[in-house]
Amino acid sequence: MTTDTEEKIVVLVNGIPASGKSTLTRALAEHFGFPVLTLDSLKEPFMASFAPVDRLRNRQLGCAAYQAIWQVVAQAPTRCIYVIDAWFGFQPKEVLQQGLQQAGVTRVLELWLAITPDEAVTRYQARLTDRMPGHPGAEYLPELRKLAETAQPMALGPVLQLNARNPDQAAACAWLQRQLRLPISAQPALSASG
Repeated sequence: MTTDTEEKIVVLVNGIPASGKSTLTRALAEHFGFPVLTLDSLKEPFMASFAPVDRLRNRQLGCAAYQAIWQVVAQAPTRCIYVIDAWFGFQPKEVLQQGLQQAGVTRVLELWLAITPDEAVTRYQARLTDRMPGHPGAEYLPELRKLAETAQPMALGPVLQLNARNPDQAAACAWLQRQLRLPISAQPALSASG
């Protein structure tokens, strides 16, 4: 979906690992019809090809996938709005700013999934067996707990903070609709399950 503006806009779905970014991203994409870029979807095919992947290689592939995101956004038409799912705090804010600039992005909207340390650890631990080999394992839990205590949104534009325990998808869609100045009649209805 596109807007009538000549701005190049991205929607960042941001939060630490296990905060629920992927679920929210899918809901937004379904509601608005926006294309999606996720750090993991770009990184994981390479993780599978270069297995086994240790923590250092995982990070290198993450950095490369991050750069690939901005390459894709740079090639998109000005009116195309991407929803980008990533933990943007894994690199300095300046790296994000450089990527946005290189991609020609003129406006950033951010949905921040705030999560407590206990909830983050519980969620991450619950999905350890479902994650592709190469992602950090149980040894990452103390680091994740500390991260949850200090993580903040990137705040390079308007930010909507959502409670990761039960993010209000309808409120997120309404907020985005207002930020993008999209007419209500142009939007598909949010499904009852959303």
